[in-house]
Amino acid sequence: MQKLEVFGANKLKGQIKISGSKNASLPILAATLLSKEKIYLNNLPKVEDIKTMITLLQSLGSIIKLKKKKLVIDNSRQFKKFASYNLVKTMRAGILVLGPLLSKFGNAKVSLPGGCAIGTRPIDVHLKALSKLGVQYKIAQGYVYASAPKGLIGSNIRFSKISVGATENLIIAASLAKGLTTLRNCAIEPEIKDLVNFLIKAGCNMKWIGKRTLEINGVSKIKETSYSIMFDRIEAGTYLIAAAITEGNLKIKNIIPDIIKTEIAILKKIGAKINLKRNEVHIIGNSKIKSINIKTSPYPGVATDIQAQLMVLLCKANNKSTIKENIFENRFMHVAELNRMGARISINGNKALIEGNISFAAAEVMATDLRASVSLILAALTAEGKSVINRIYHLDRGYENIEKKLKKVGAKIRRKNSG
Repeated sequence: MQKLEVFGANKLKGQIKISGSKNASLPILAATLLSKEKIYLNNLPKVEDIKTMITLLQSLGSIIKLKKKKLVIDNSRQFKKFASYNLVKTMRAGILVLGPLLSKFGNAKVSLPGGCAIGTRPIDVHLKALSKLGVQYKIAQGYVYASAPKGLIGSNIRFSKISVGATENLIIAASLAKGLTTLRNCAIEPEIKDLVNFLIKAGCNMKWIGKRTLEINGVSKIKETSYSIMFDRIEAGTYLIAAAITEGNLKIKNIIPDIIKTEIAILKKIGAKINLKRNEVHIIGNSKIKSINIKTSPYPGVATDIQAQLMVLLCKANNKSTIKENIFENRFMHVAELNRMGARISINGNKALIEGNISFAAAEVMATDLRASVSLILAALTAEGKSVINRIYHLDRGYENIEKKLKKVGAKIRRKNSG
């Protein structure tokens, strides 16, 4: 097992190129199962979750090769319908193969998903919506057994709550369903828009007819296509916060600023100086960070995946701040570790009260999930002395070359084997 050693406190200076989006890549990779033609994907991030999804697709019969930085996926001989626990257990997105397998074969057996331990994240929203397309299912021994005896048939579906995963699964499943499907109360995260754009380019017939309403006319097949994955907005937000917290001066490149305007607005409010260009954000941190109250909510609100990073920033603010977590329960597991580093954060239900004006102290800490692990790095960047962050396999699930990118802009950070 590996760990990171971080030596604070340095002001970050330079430029960082943002990688492709993990959260956009995963549903698009799952959606390639619909096709019997070759699919070419660009800008996939080199992170563990992507490797796991590729291995899952290969276990289902996909032939996948890397050619000149393009991933080539050939499903012409893909015929397996069983997604095992061993592959789905580490990654929430494994459940996304259920929709395309049902669409393609009419039945599937998929393990219940794993991923970060941040609440229950039940898949009942997925299954109830799929049943409206004619899917019958049962859950037994940790697996979903699903079948559509008459094939998938278009329907009018309203999600009982906004769910990113359920929206993705239903979009993919309905792409080849017979007739018209209307999905209401959809999640509208940029990664979902990216999935829709990919499917349209691959020959699917779908369009947004309202803010959260998508109309899908099923097609008979998906054509050969090439697609470039969008940038990772959570990675971009993380590095913007890194600049703000270290009084740094960073240019964040390879992005579309309009997609992260919520995060940019927060950083302006807390006192950072920001200059926008077409594919770049230039941020200069301020020694005086203003307090602010934040609540997470579905896009275009504050992303739950940026909550832990913002919490670290608000520890340095000039007064008390609050963060209300409205998406997942149990997503404050990083608080105990931040408090070990000198933070003064108290939790009441889904609300965190953050005392400002603190100086982080170097310490040995443990990552509990993907975004929590990066929040500990941010805290360590501002702390005098050496911090050690254990269990960084969480980090590698979603951040490409994080220590290399941070080193390039002046951070003192290194990866070591534990023990």
